[in-house]
Amino acid sequence: MPNALLITGASQLLTLRGRGPRRGADLSNLGIIKDGALLVRDGLIAAVGTRAKIESLPESSAADKLDLGGRIALPGFVDSHTHLVHAASRAEEYELKIRGASYEEIARKGGGILNSVKKLRSATSDALRARALHALKQFVAYGTTTLEAKSGYGLNVPSELKILRLHQELAAVQPLDIVSTFLGAHVVPEDYRRTPAGVAQYIALLTESLIPEVATAKLAEFCDVFCDRGAFTRQQSKQILSTAQRHGLAPRLHAEQLSHTGATQLAIQLGAASCDHLEQVNASDIGALAKSDTVATLLPGCDFHLGLKKYAPARKLIEAGAIVALATDYNPGTSPTLSMPMILSLACDQLRMTPAEAIAASTINAAFALRRAKQIGSLEVGKFAELAVFDLSDYREIPYYFGVNTSWLTLKRGVVVHASEKTVIQFVEKAGPQDQNSADQEG
Repeated sequence: MPNALLITGASQLLTLRGRGPRRGADLSNLGIIKDGALLVRDGLIAAVGTRAKIESLPESSAADKLDLGGRIALPGFVDSHTHLVHAASRAEEYELKIRGASYEEIARKGGGILNSVKKLRSATSDALRARALHALKQFVAYGTTTLEAKSGYGLNVPSELKILRLHQELAAVQPLDIVSTFLGAHVVPEDYRRTPAGVAQYIALLTESLIPEVATAKLAEFCDVFCDRGAFTRQQSKQILSTAQRHGLAPRLHAEQLSHTGATQLAIQLGAASCDHLEQVNASDIGALAKSDTVATLLPGCDFHLGLKKYAPARKLIEAGAIVALATDYNPGTSPTLSMPMILSLACDQLRMTPAEAIAASTINAAFALRRAKQIGSLEVGKFAELAVFDLSDYREIPYYFGVNTSWLTLKRGVVVHASEKTVIQFVEKAGPQDQNSADQEG
């Protein structure tokens, strides 16, 4: 007999059921089932509906039981933009920003990304692995079950490959799925900035050496470029991403963060999975995104941490019909947060998204951004049983309690991978009616 688990007691079960990515008014449709339940078989959702409906199924009586006790349950968060592997914080730069230094001023003095590059190149794989594992435990404690992870703090052959291999190692030793992205084109490294030909030489290193090796070794699924002032131009980005596509890596783009470069239009032209940041998009970009399948991934944690006043125009994007997603942009310089609930709070307070829109953007639409919407992002029959359960009575309270971790339990493919210290989980294995009554009295 397959392993079956009956999950009941969700006062609000947010299924996010439906076809295709959520656009416009559909972004608010959470598919809520009151007093909801799930039947899980071998890590996959076998049935979803009301408690009465699911408990009446023949298989439910013999299944193991998990009662959520009237809490809120939704699909596990999909964090579609992170820089997981890095060597240390950049707290010293945080204080400089508070004193008035801009992100670009710090970068020109050797700080910013190049600071993280210097630290990572000197770090051992063991130290990087330990730091990343600690972060992954925190991700899951906030309800994240899948995340994307970029390289980009190595910027030479051995260090970039070290990061990507660590992604594979980390995926094998802990429960979260890690979707790997090659970001060798984060910025031009310092050692290639000393001669006029240095930029062209570094791009040649990427296109002729690193991208082919990454693709052949299957170390990444996506290729990203930071297309912005001080990083790579639109033409350079096109050259790098076109090469990546020829080698089987799907494109993504850091777009229109610090300045308007045309990166959004390039992302659409290349059929990129997503273009991320978008603080500087214009009306033409928004209209083009609305007609495309490229996901607009917004990263309000970055703007918040930098103390910026201008956030991405979420309302205009949503109302135009673009596919809007949210992510943490977890990184040591501009967004050192692992909390998707905090990102939801920022999305509501700063981007003026509703709680329902923010939840859809961080689950099903984020799954589309990683091209995994057939497996994750909603609670539907045939998908992986991946849940984030919150000790709350209303889903709107998730962003409402900003900075507070109300996560009660995280389930990955039908297995509990996190439970809060206050959580008492009671599984009743194939209990009969008499055994179940006794367990209820003890619980």
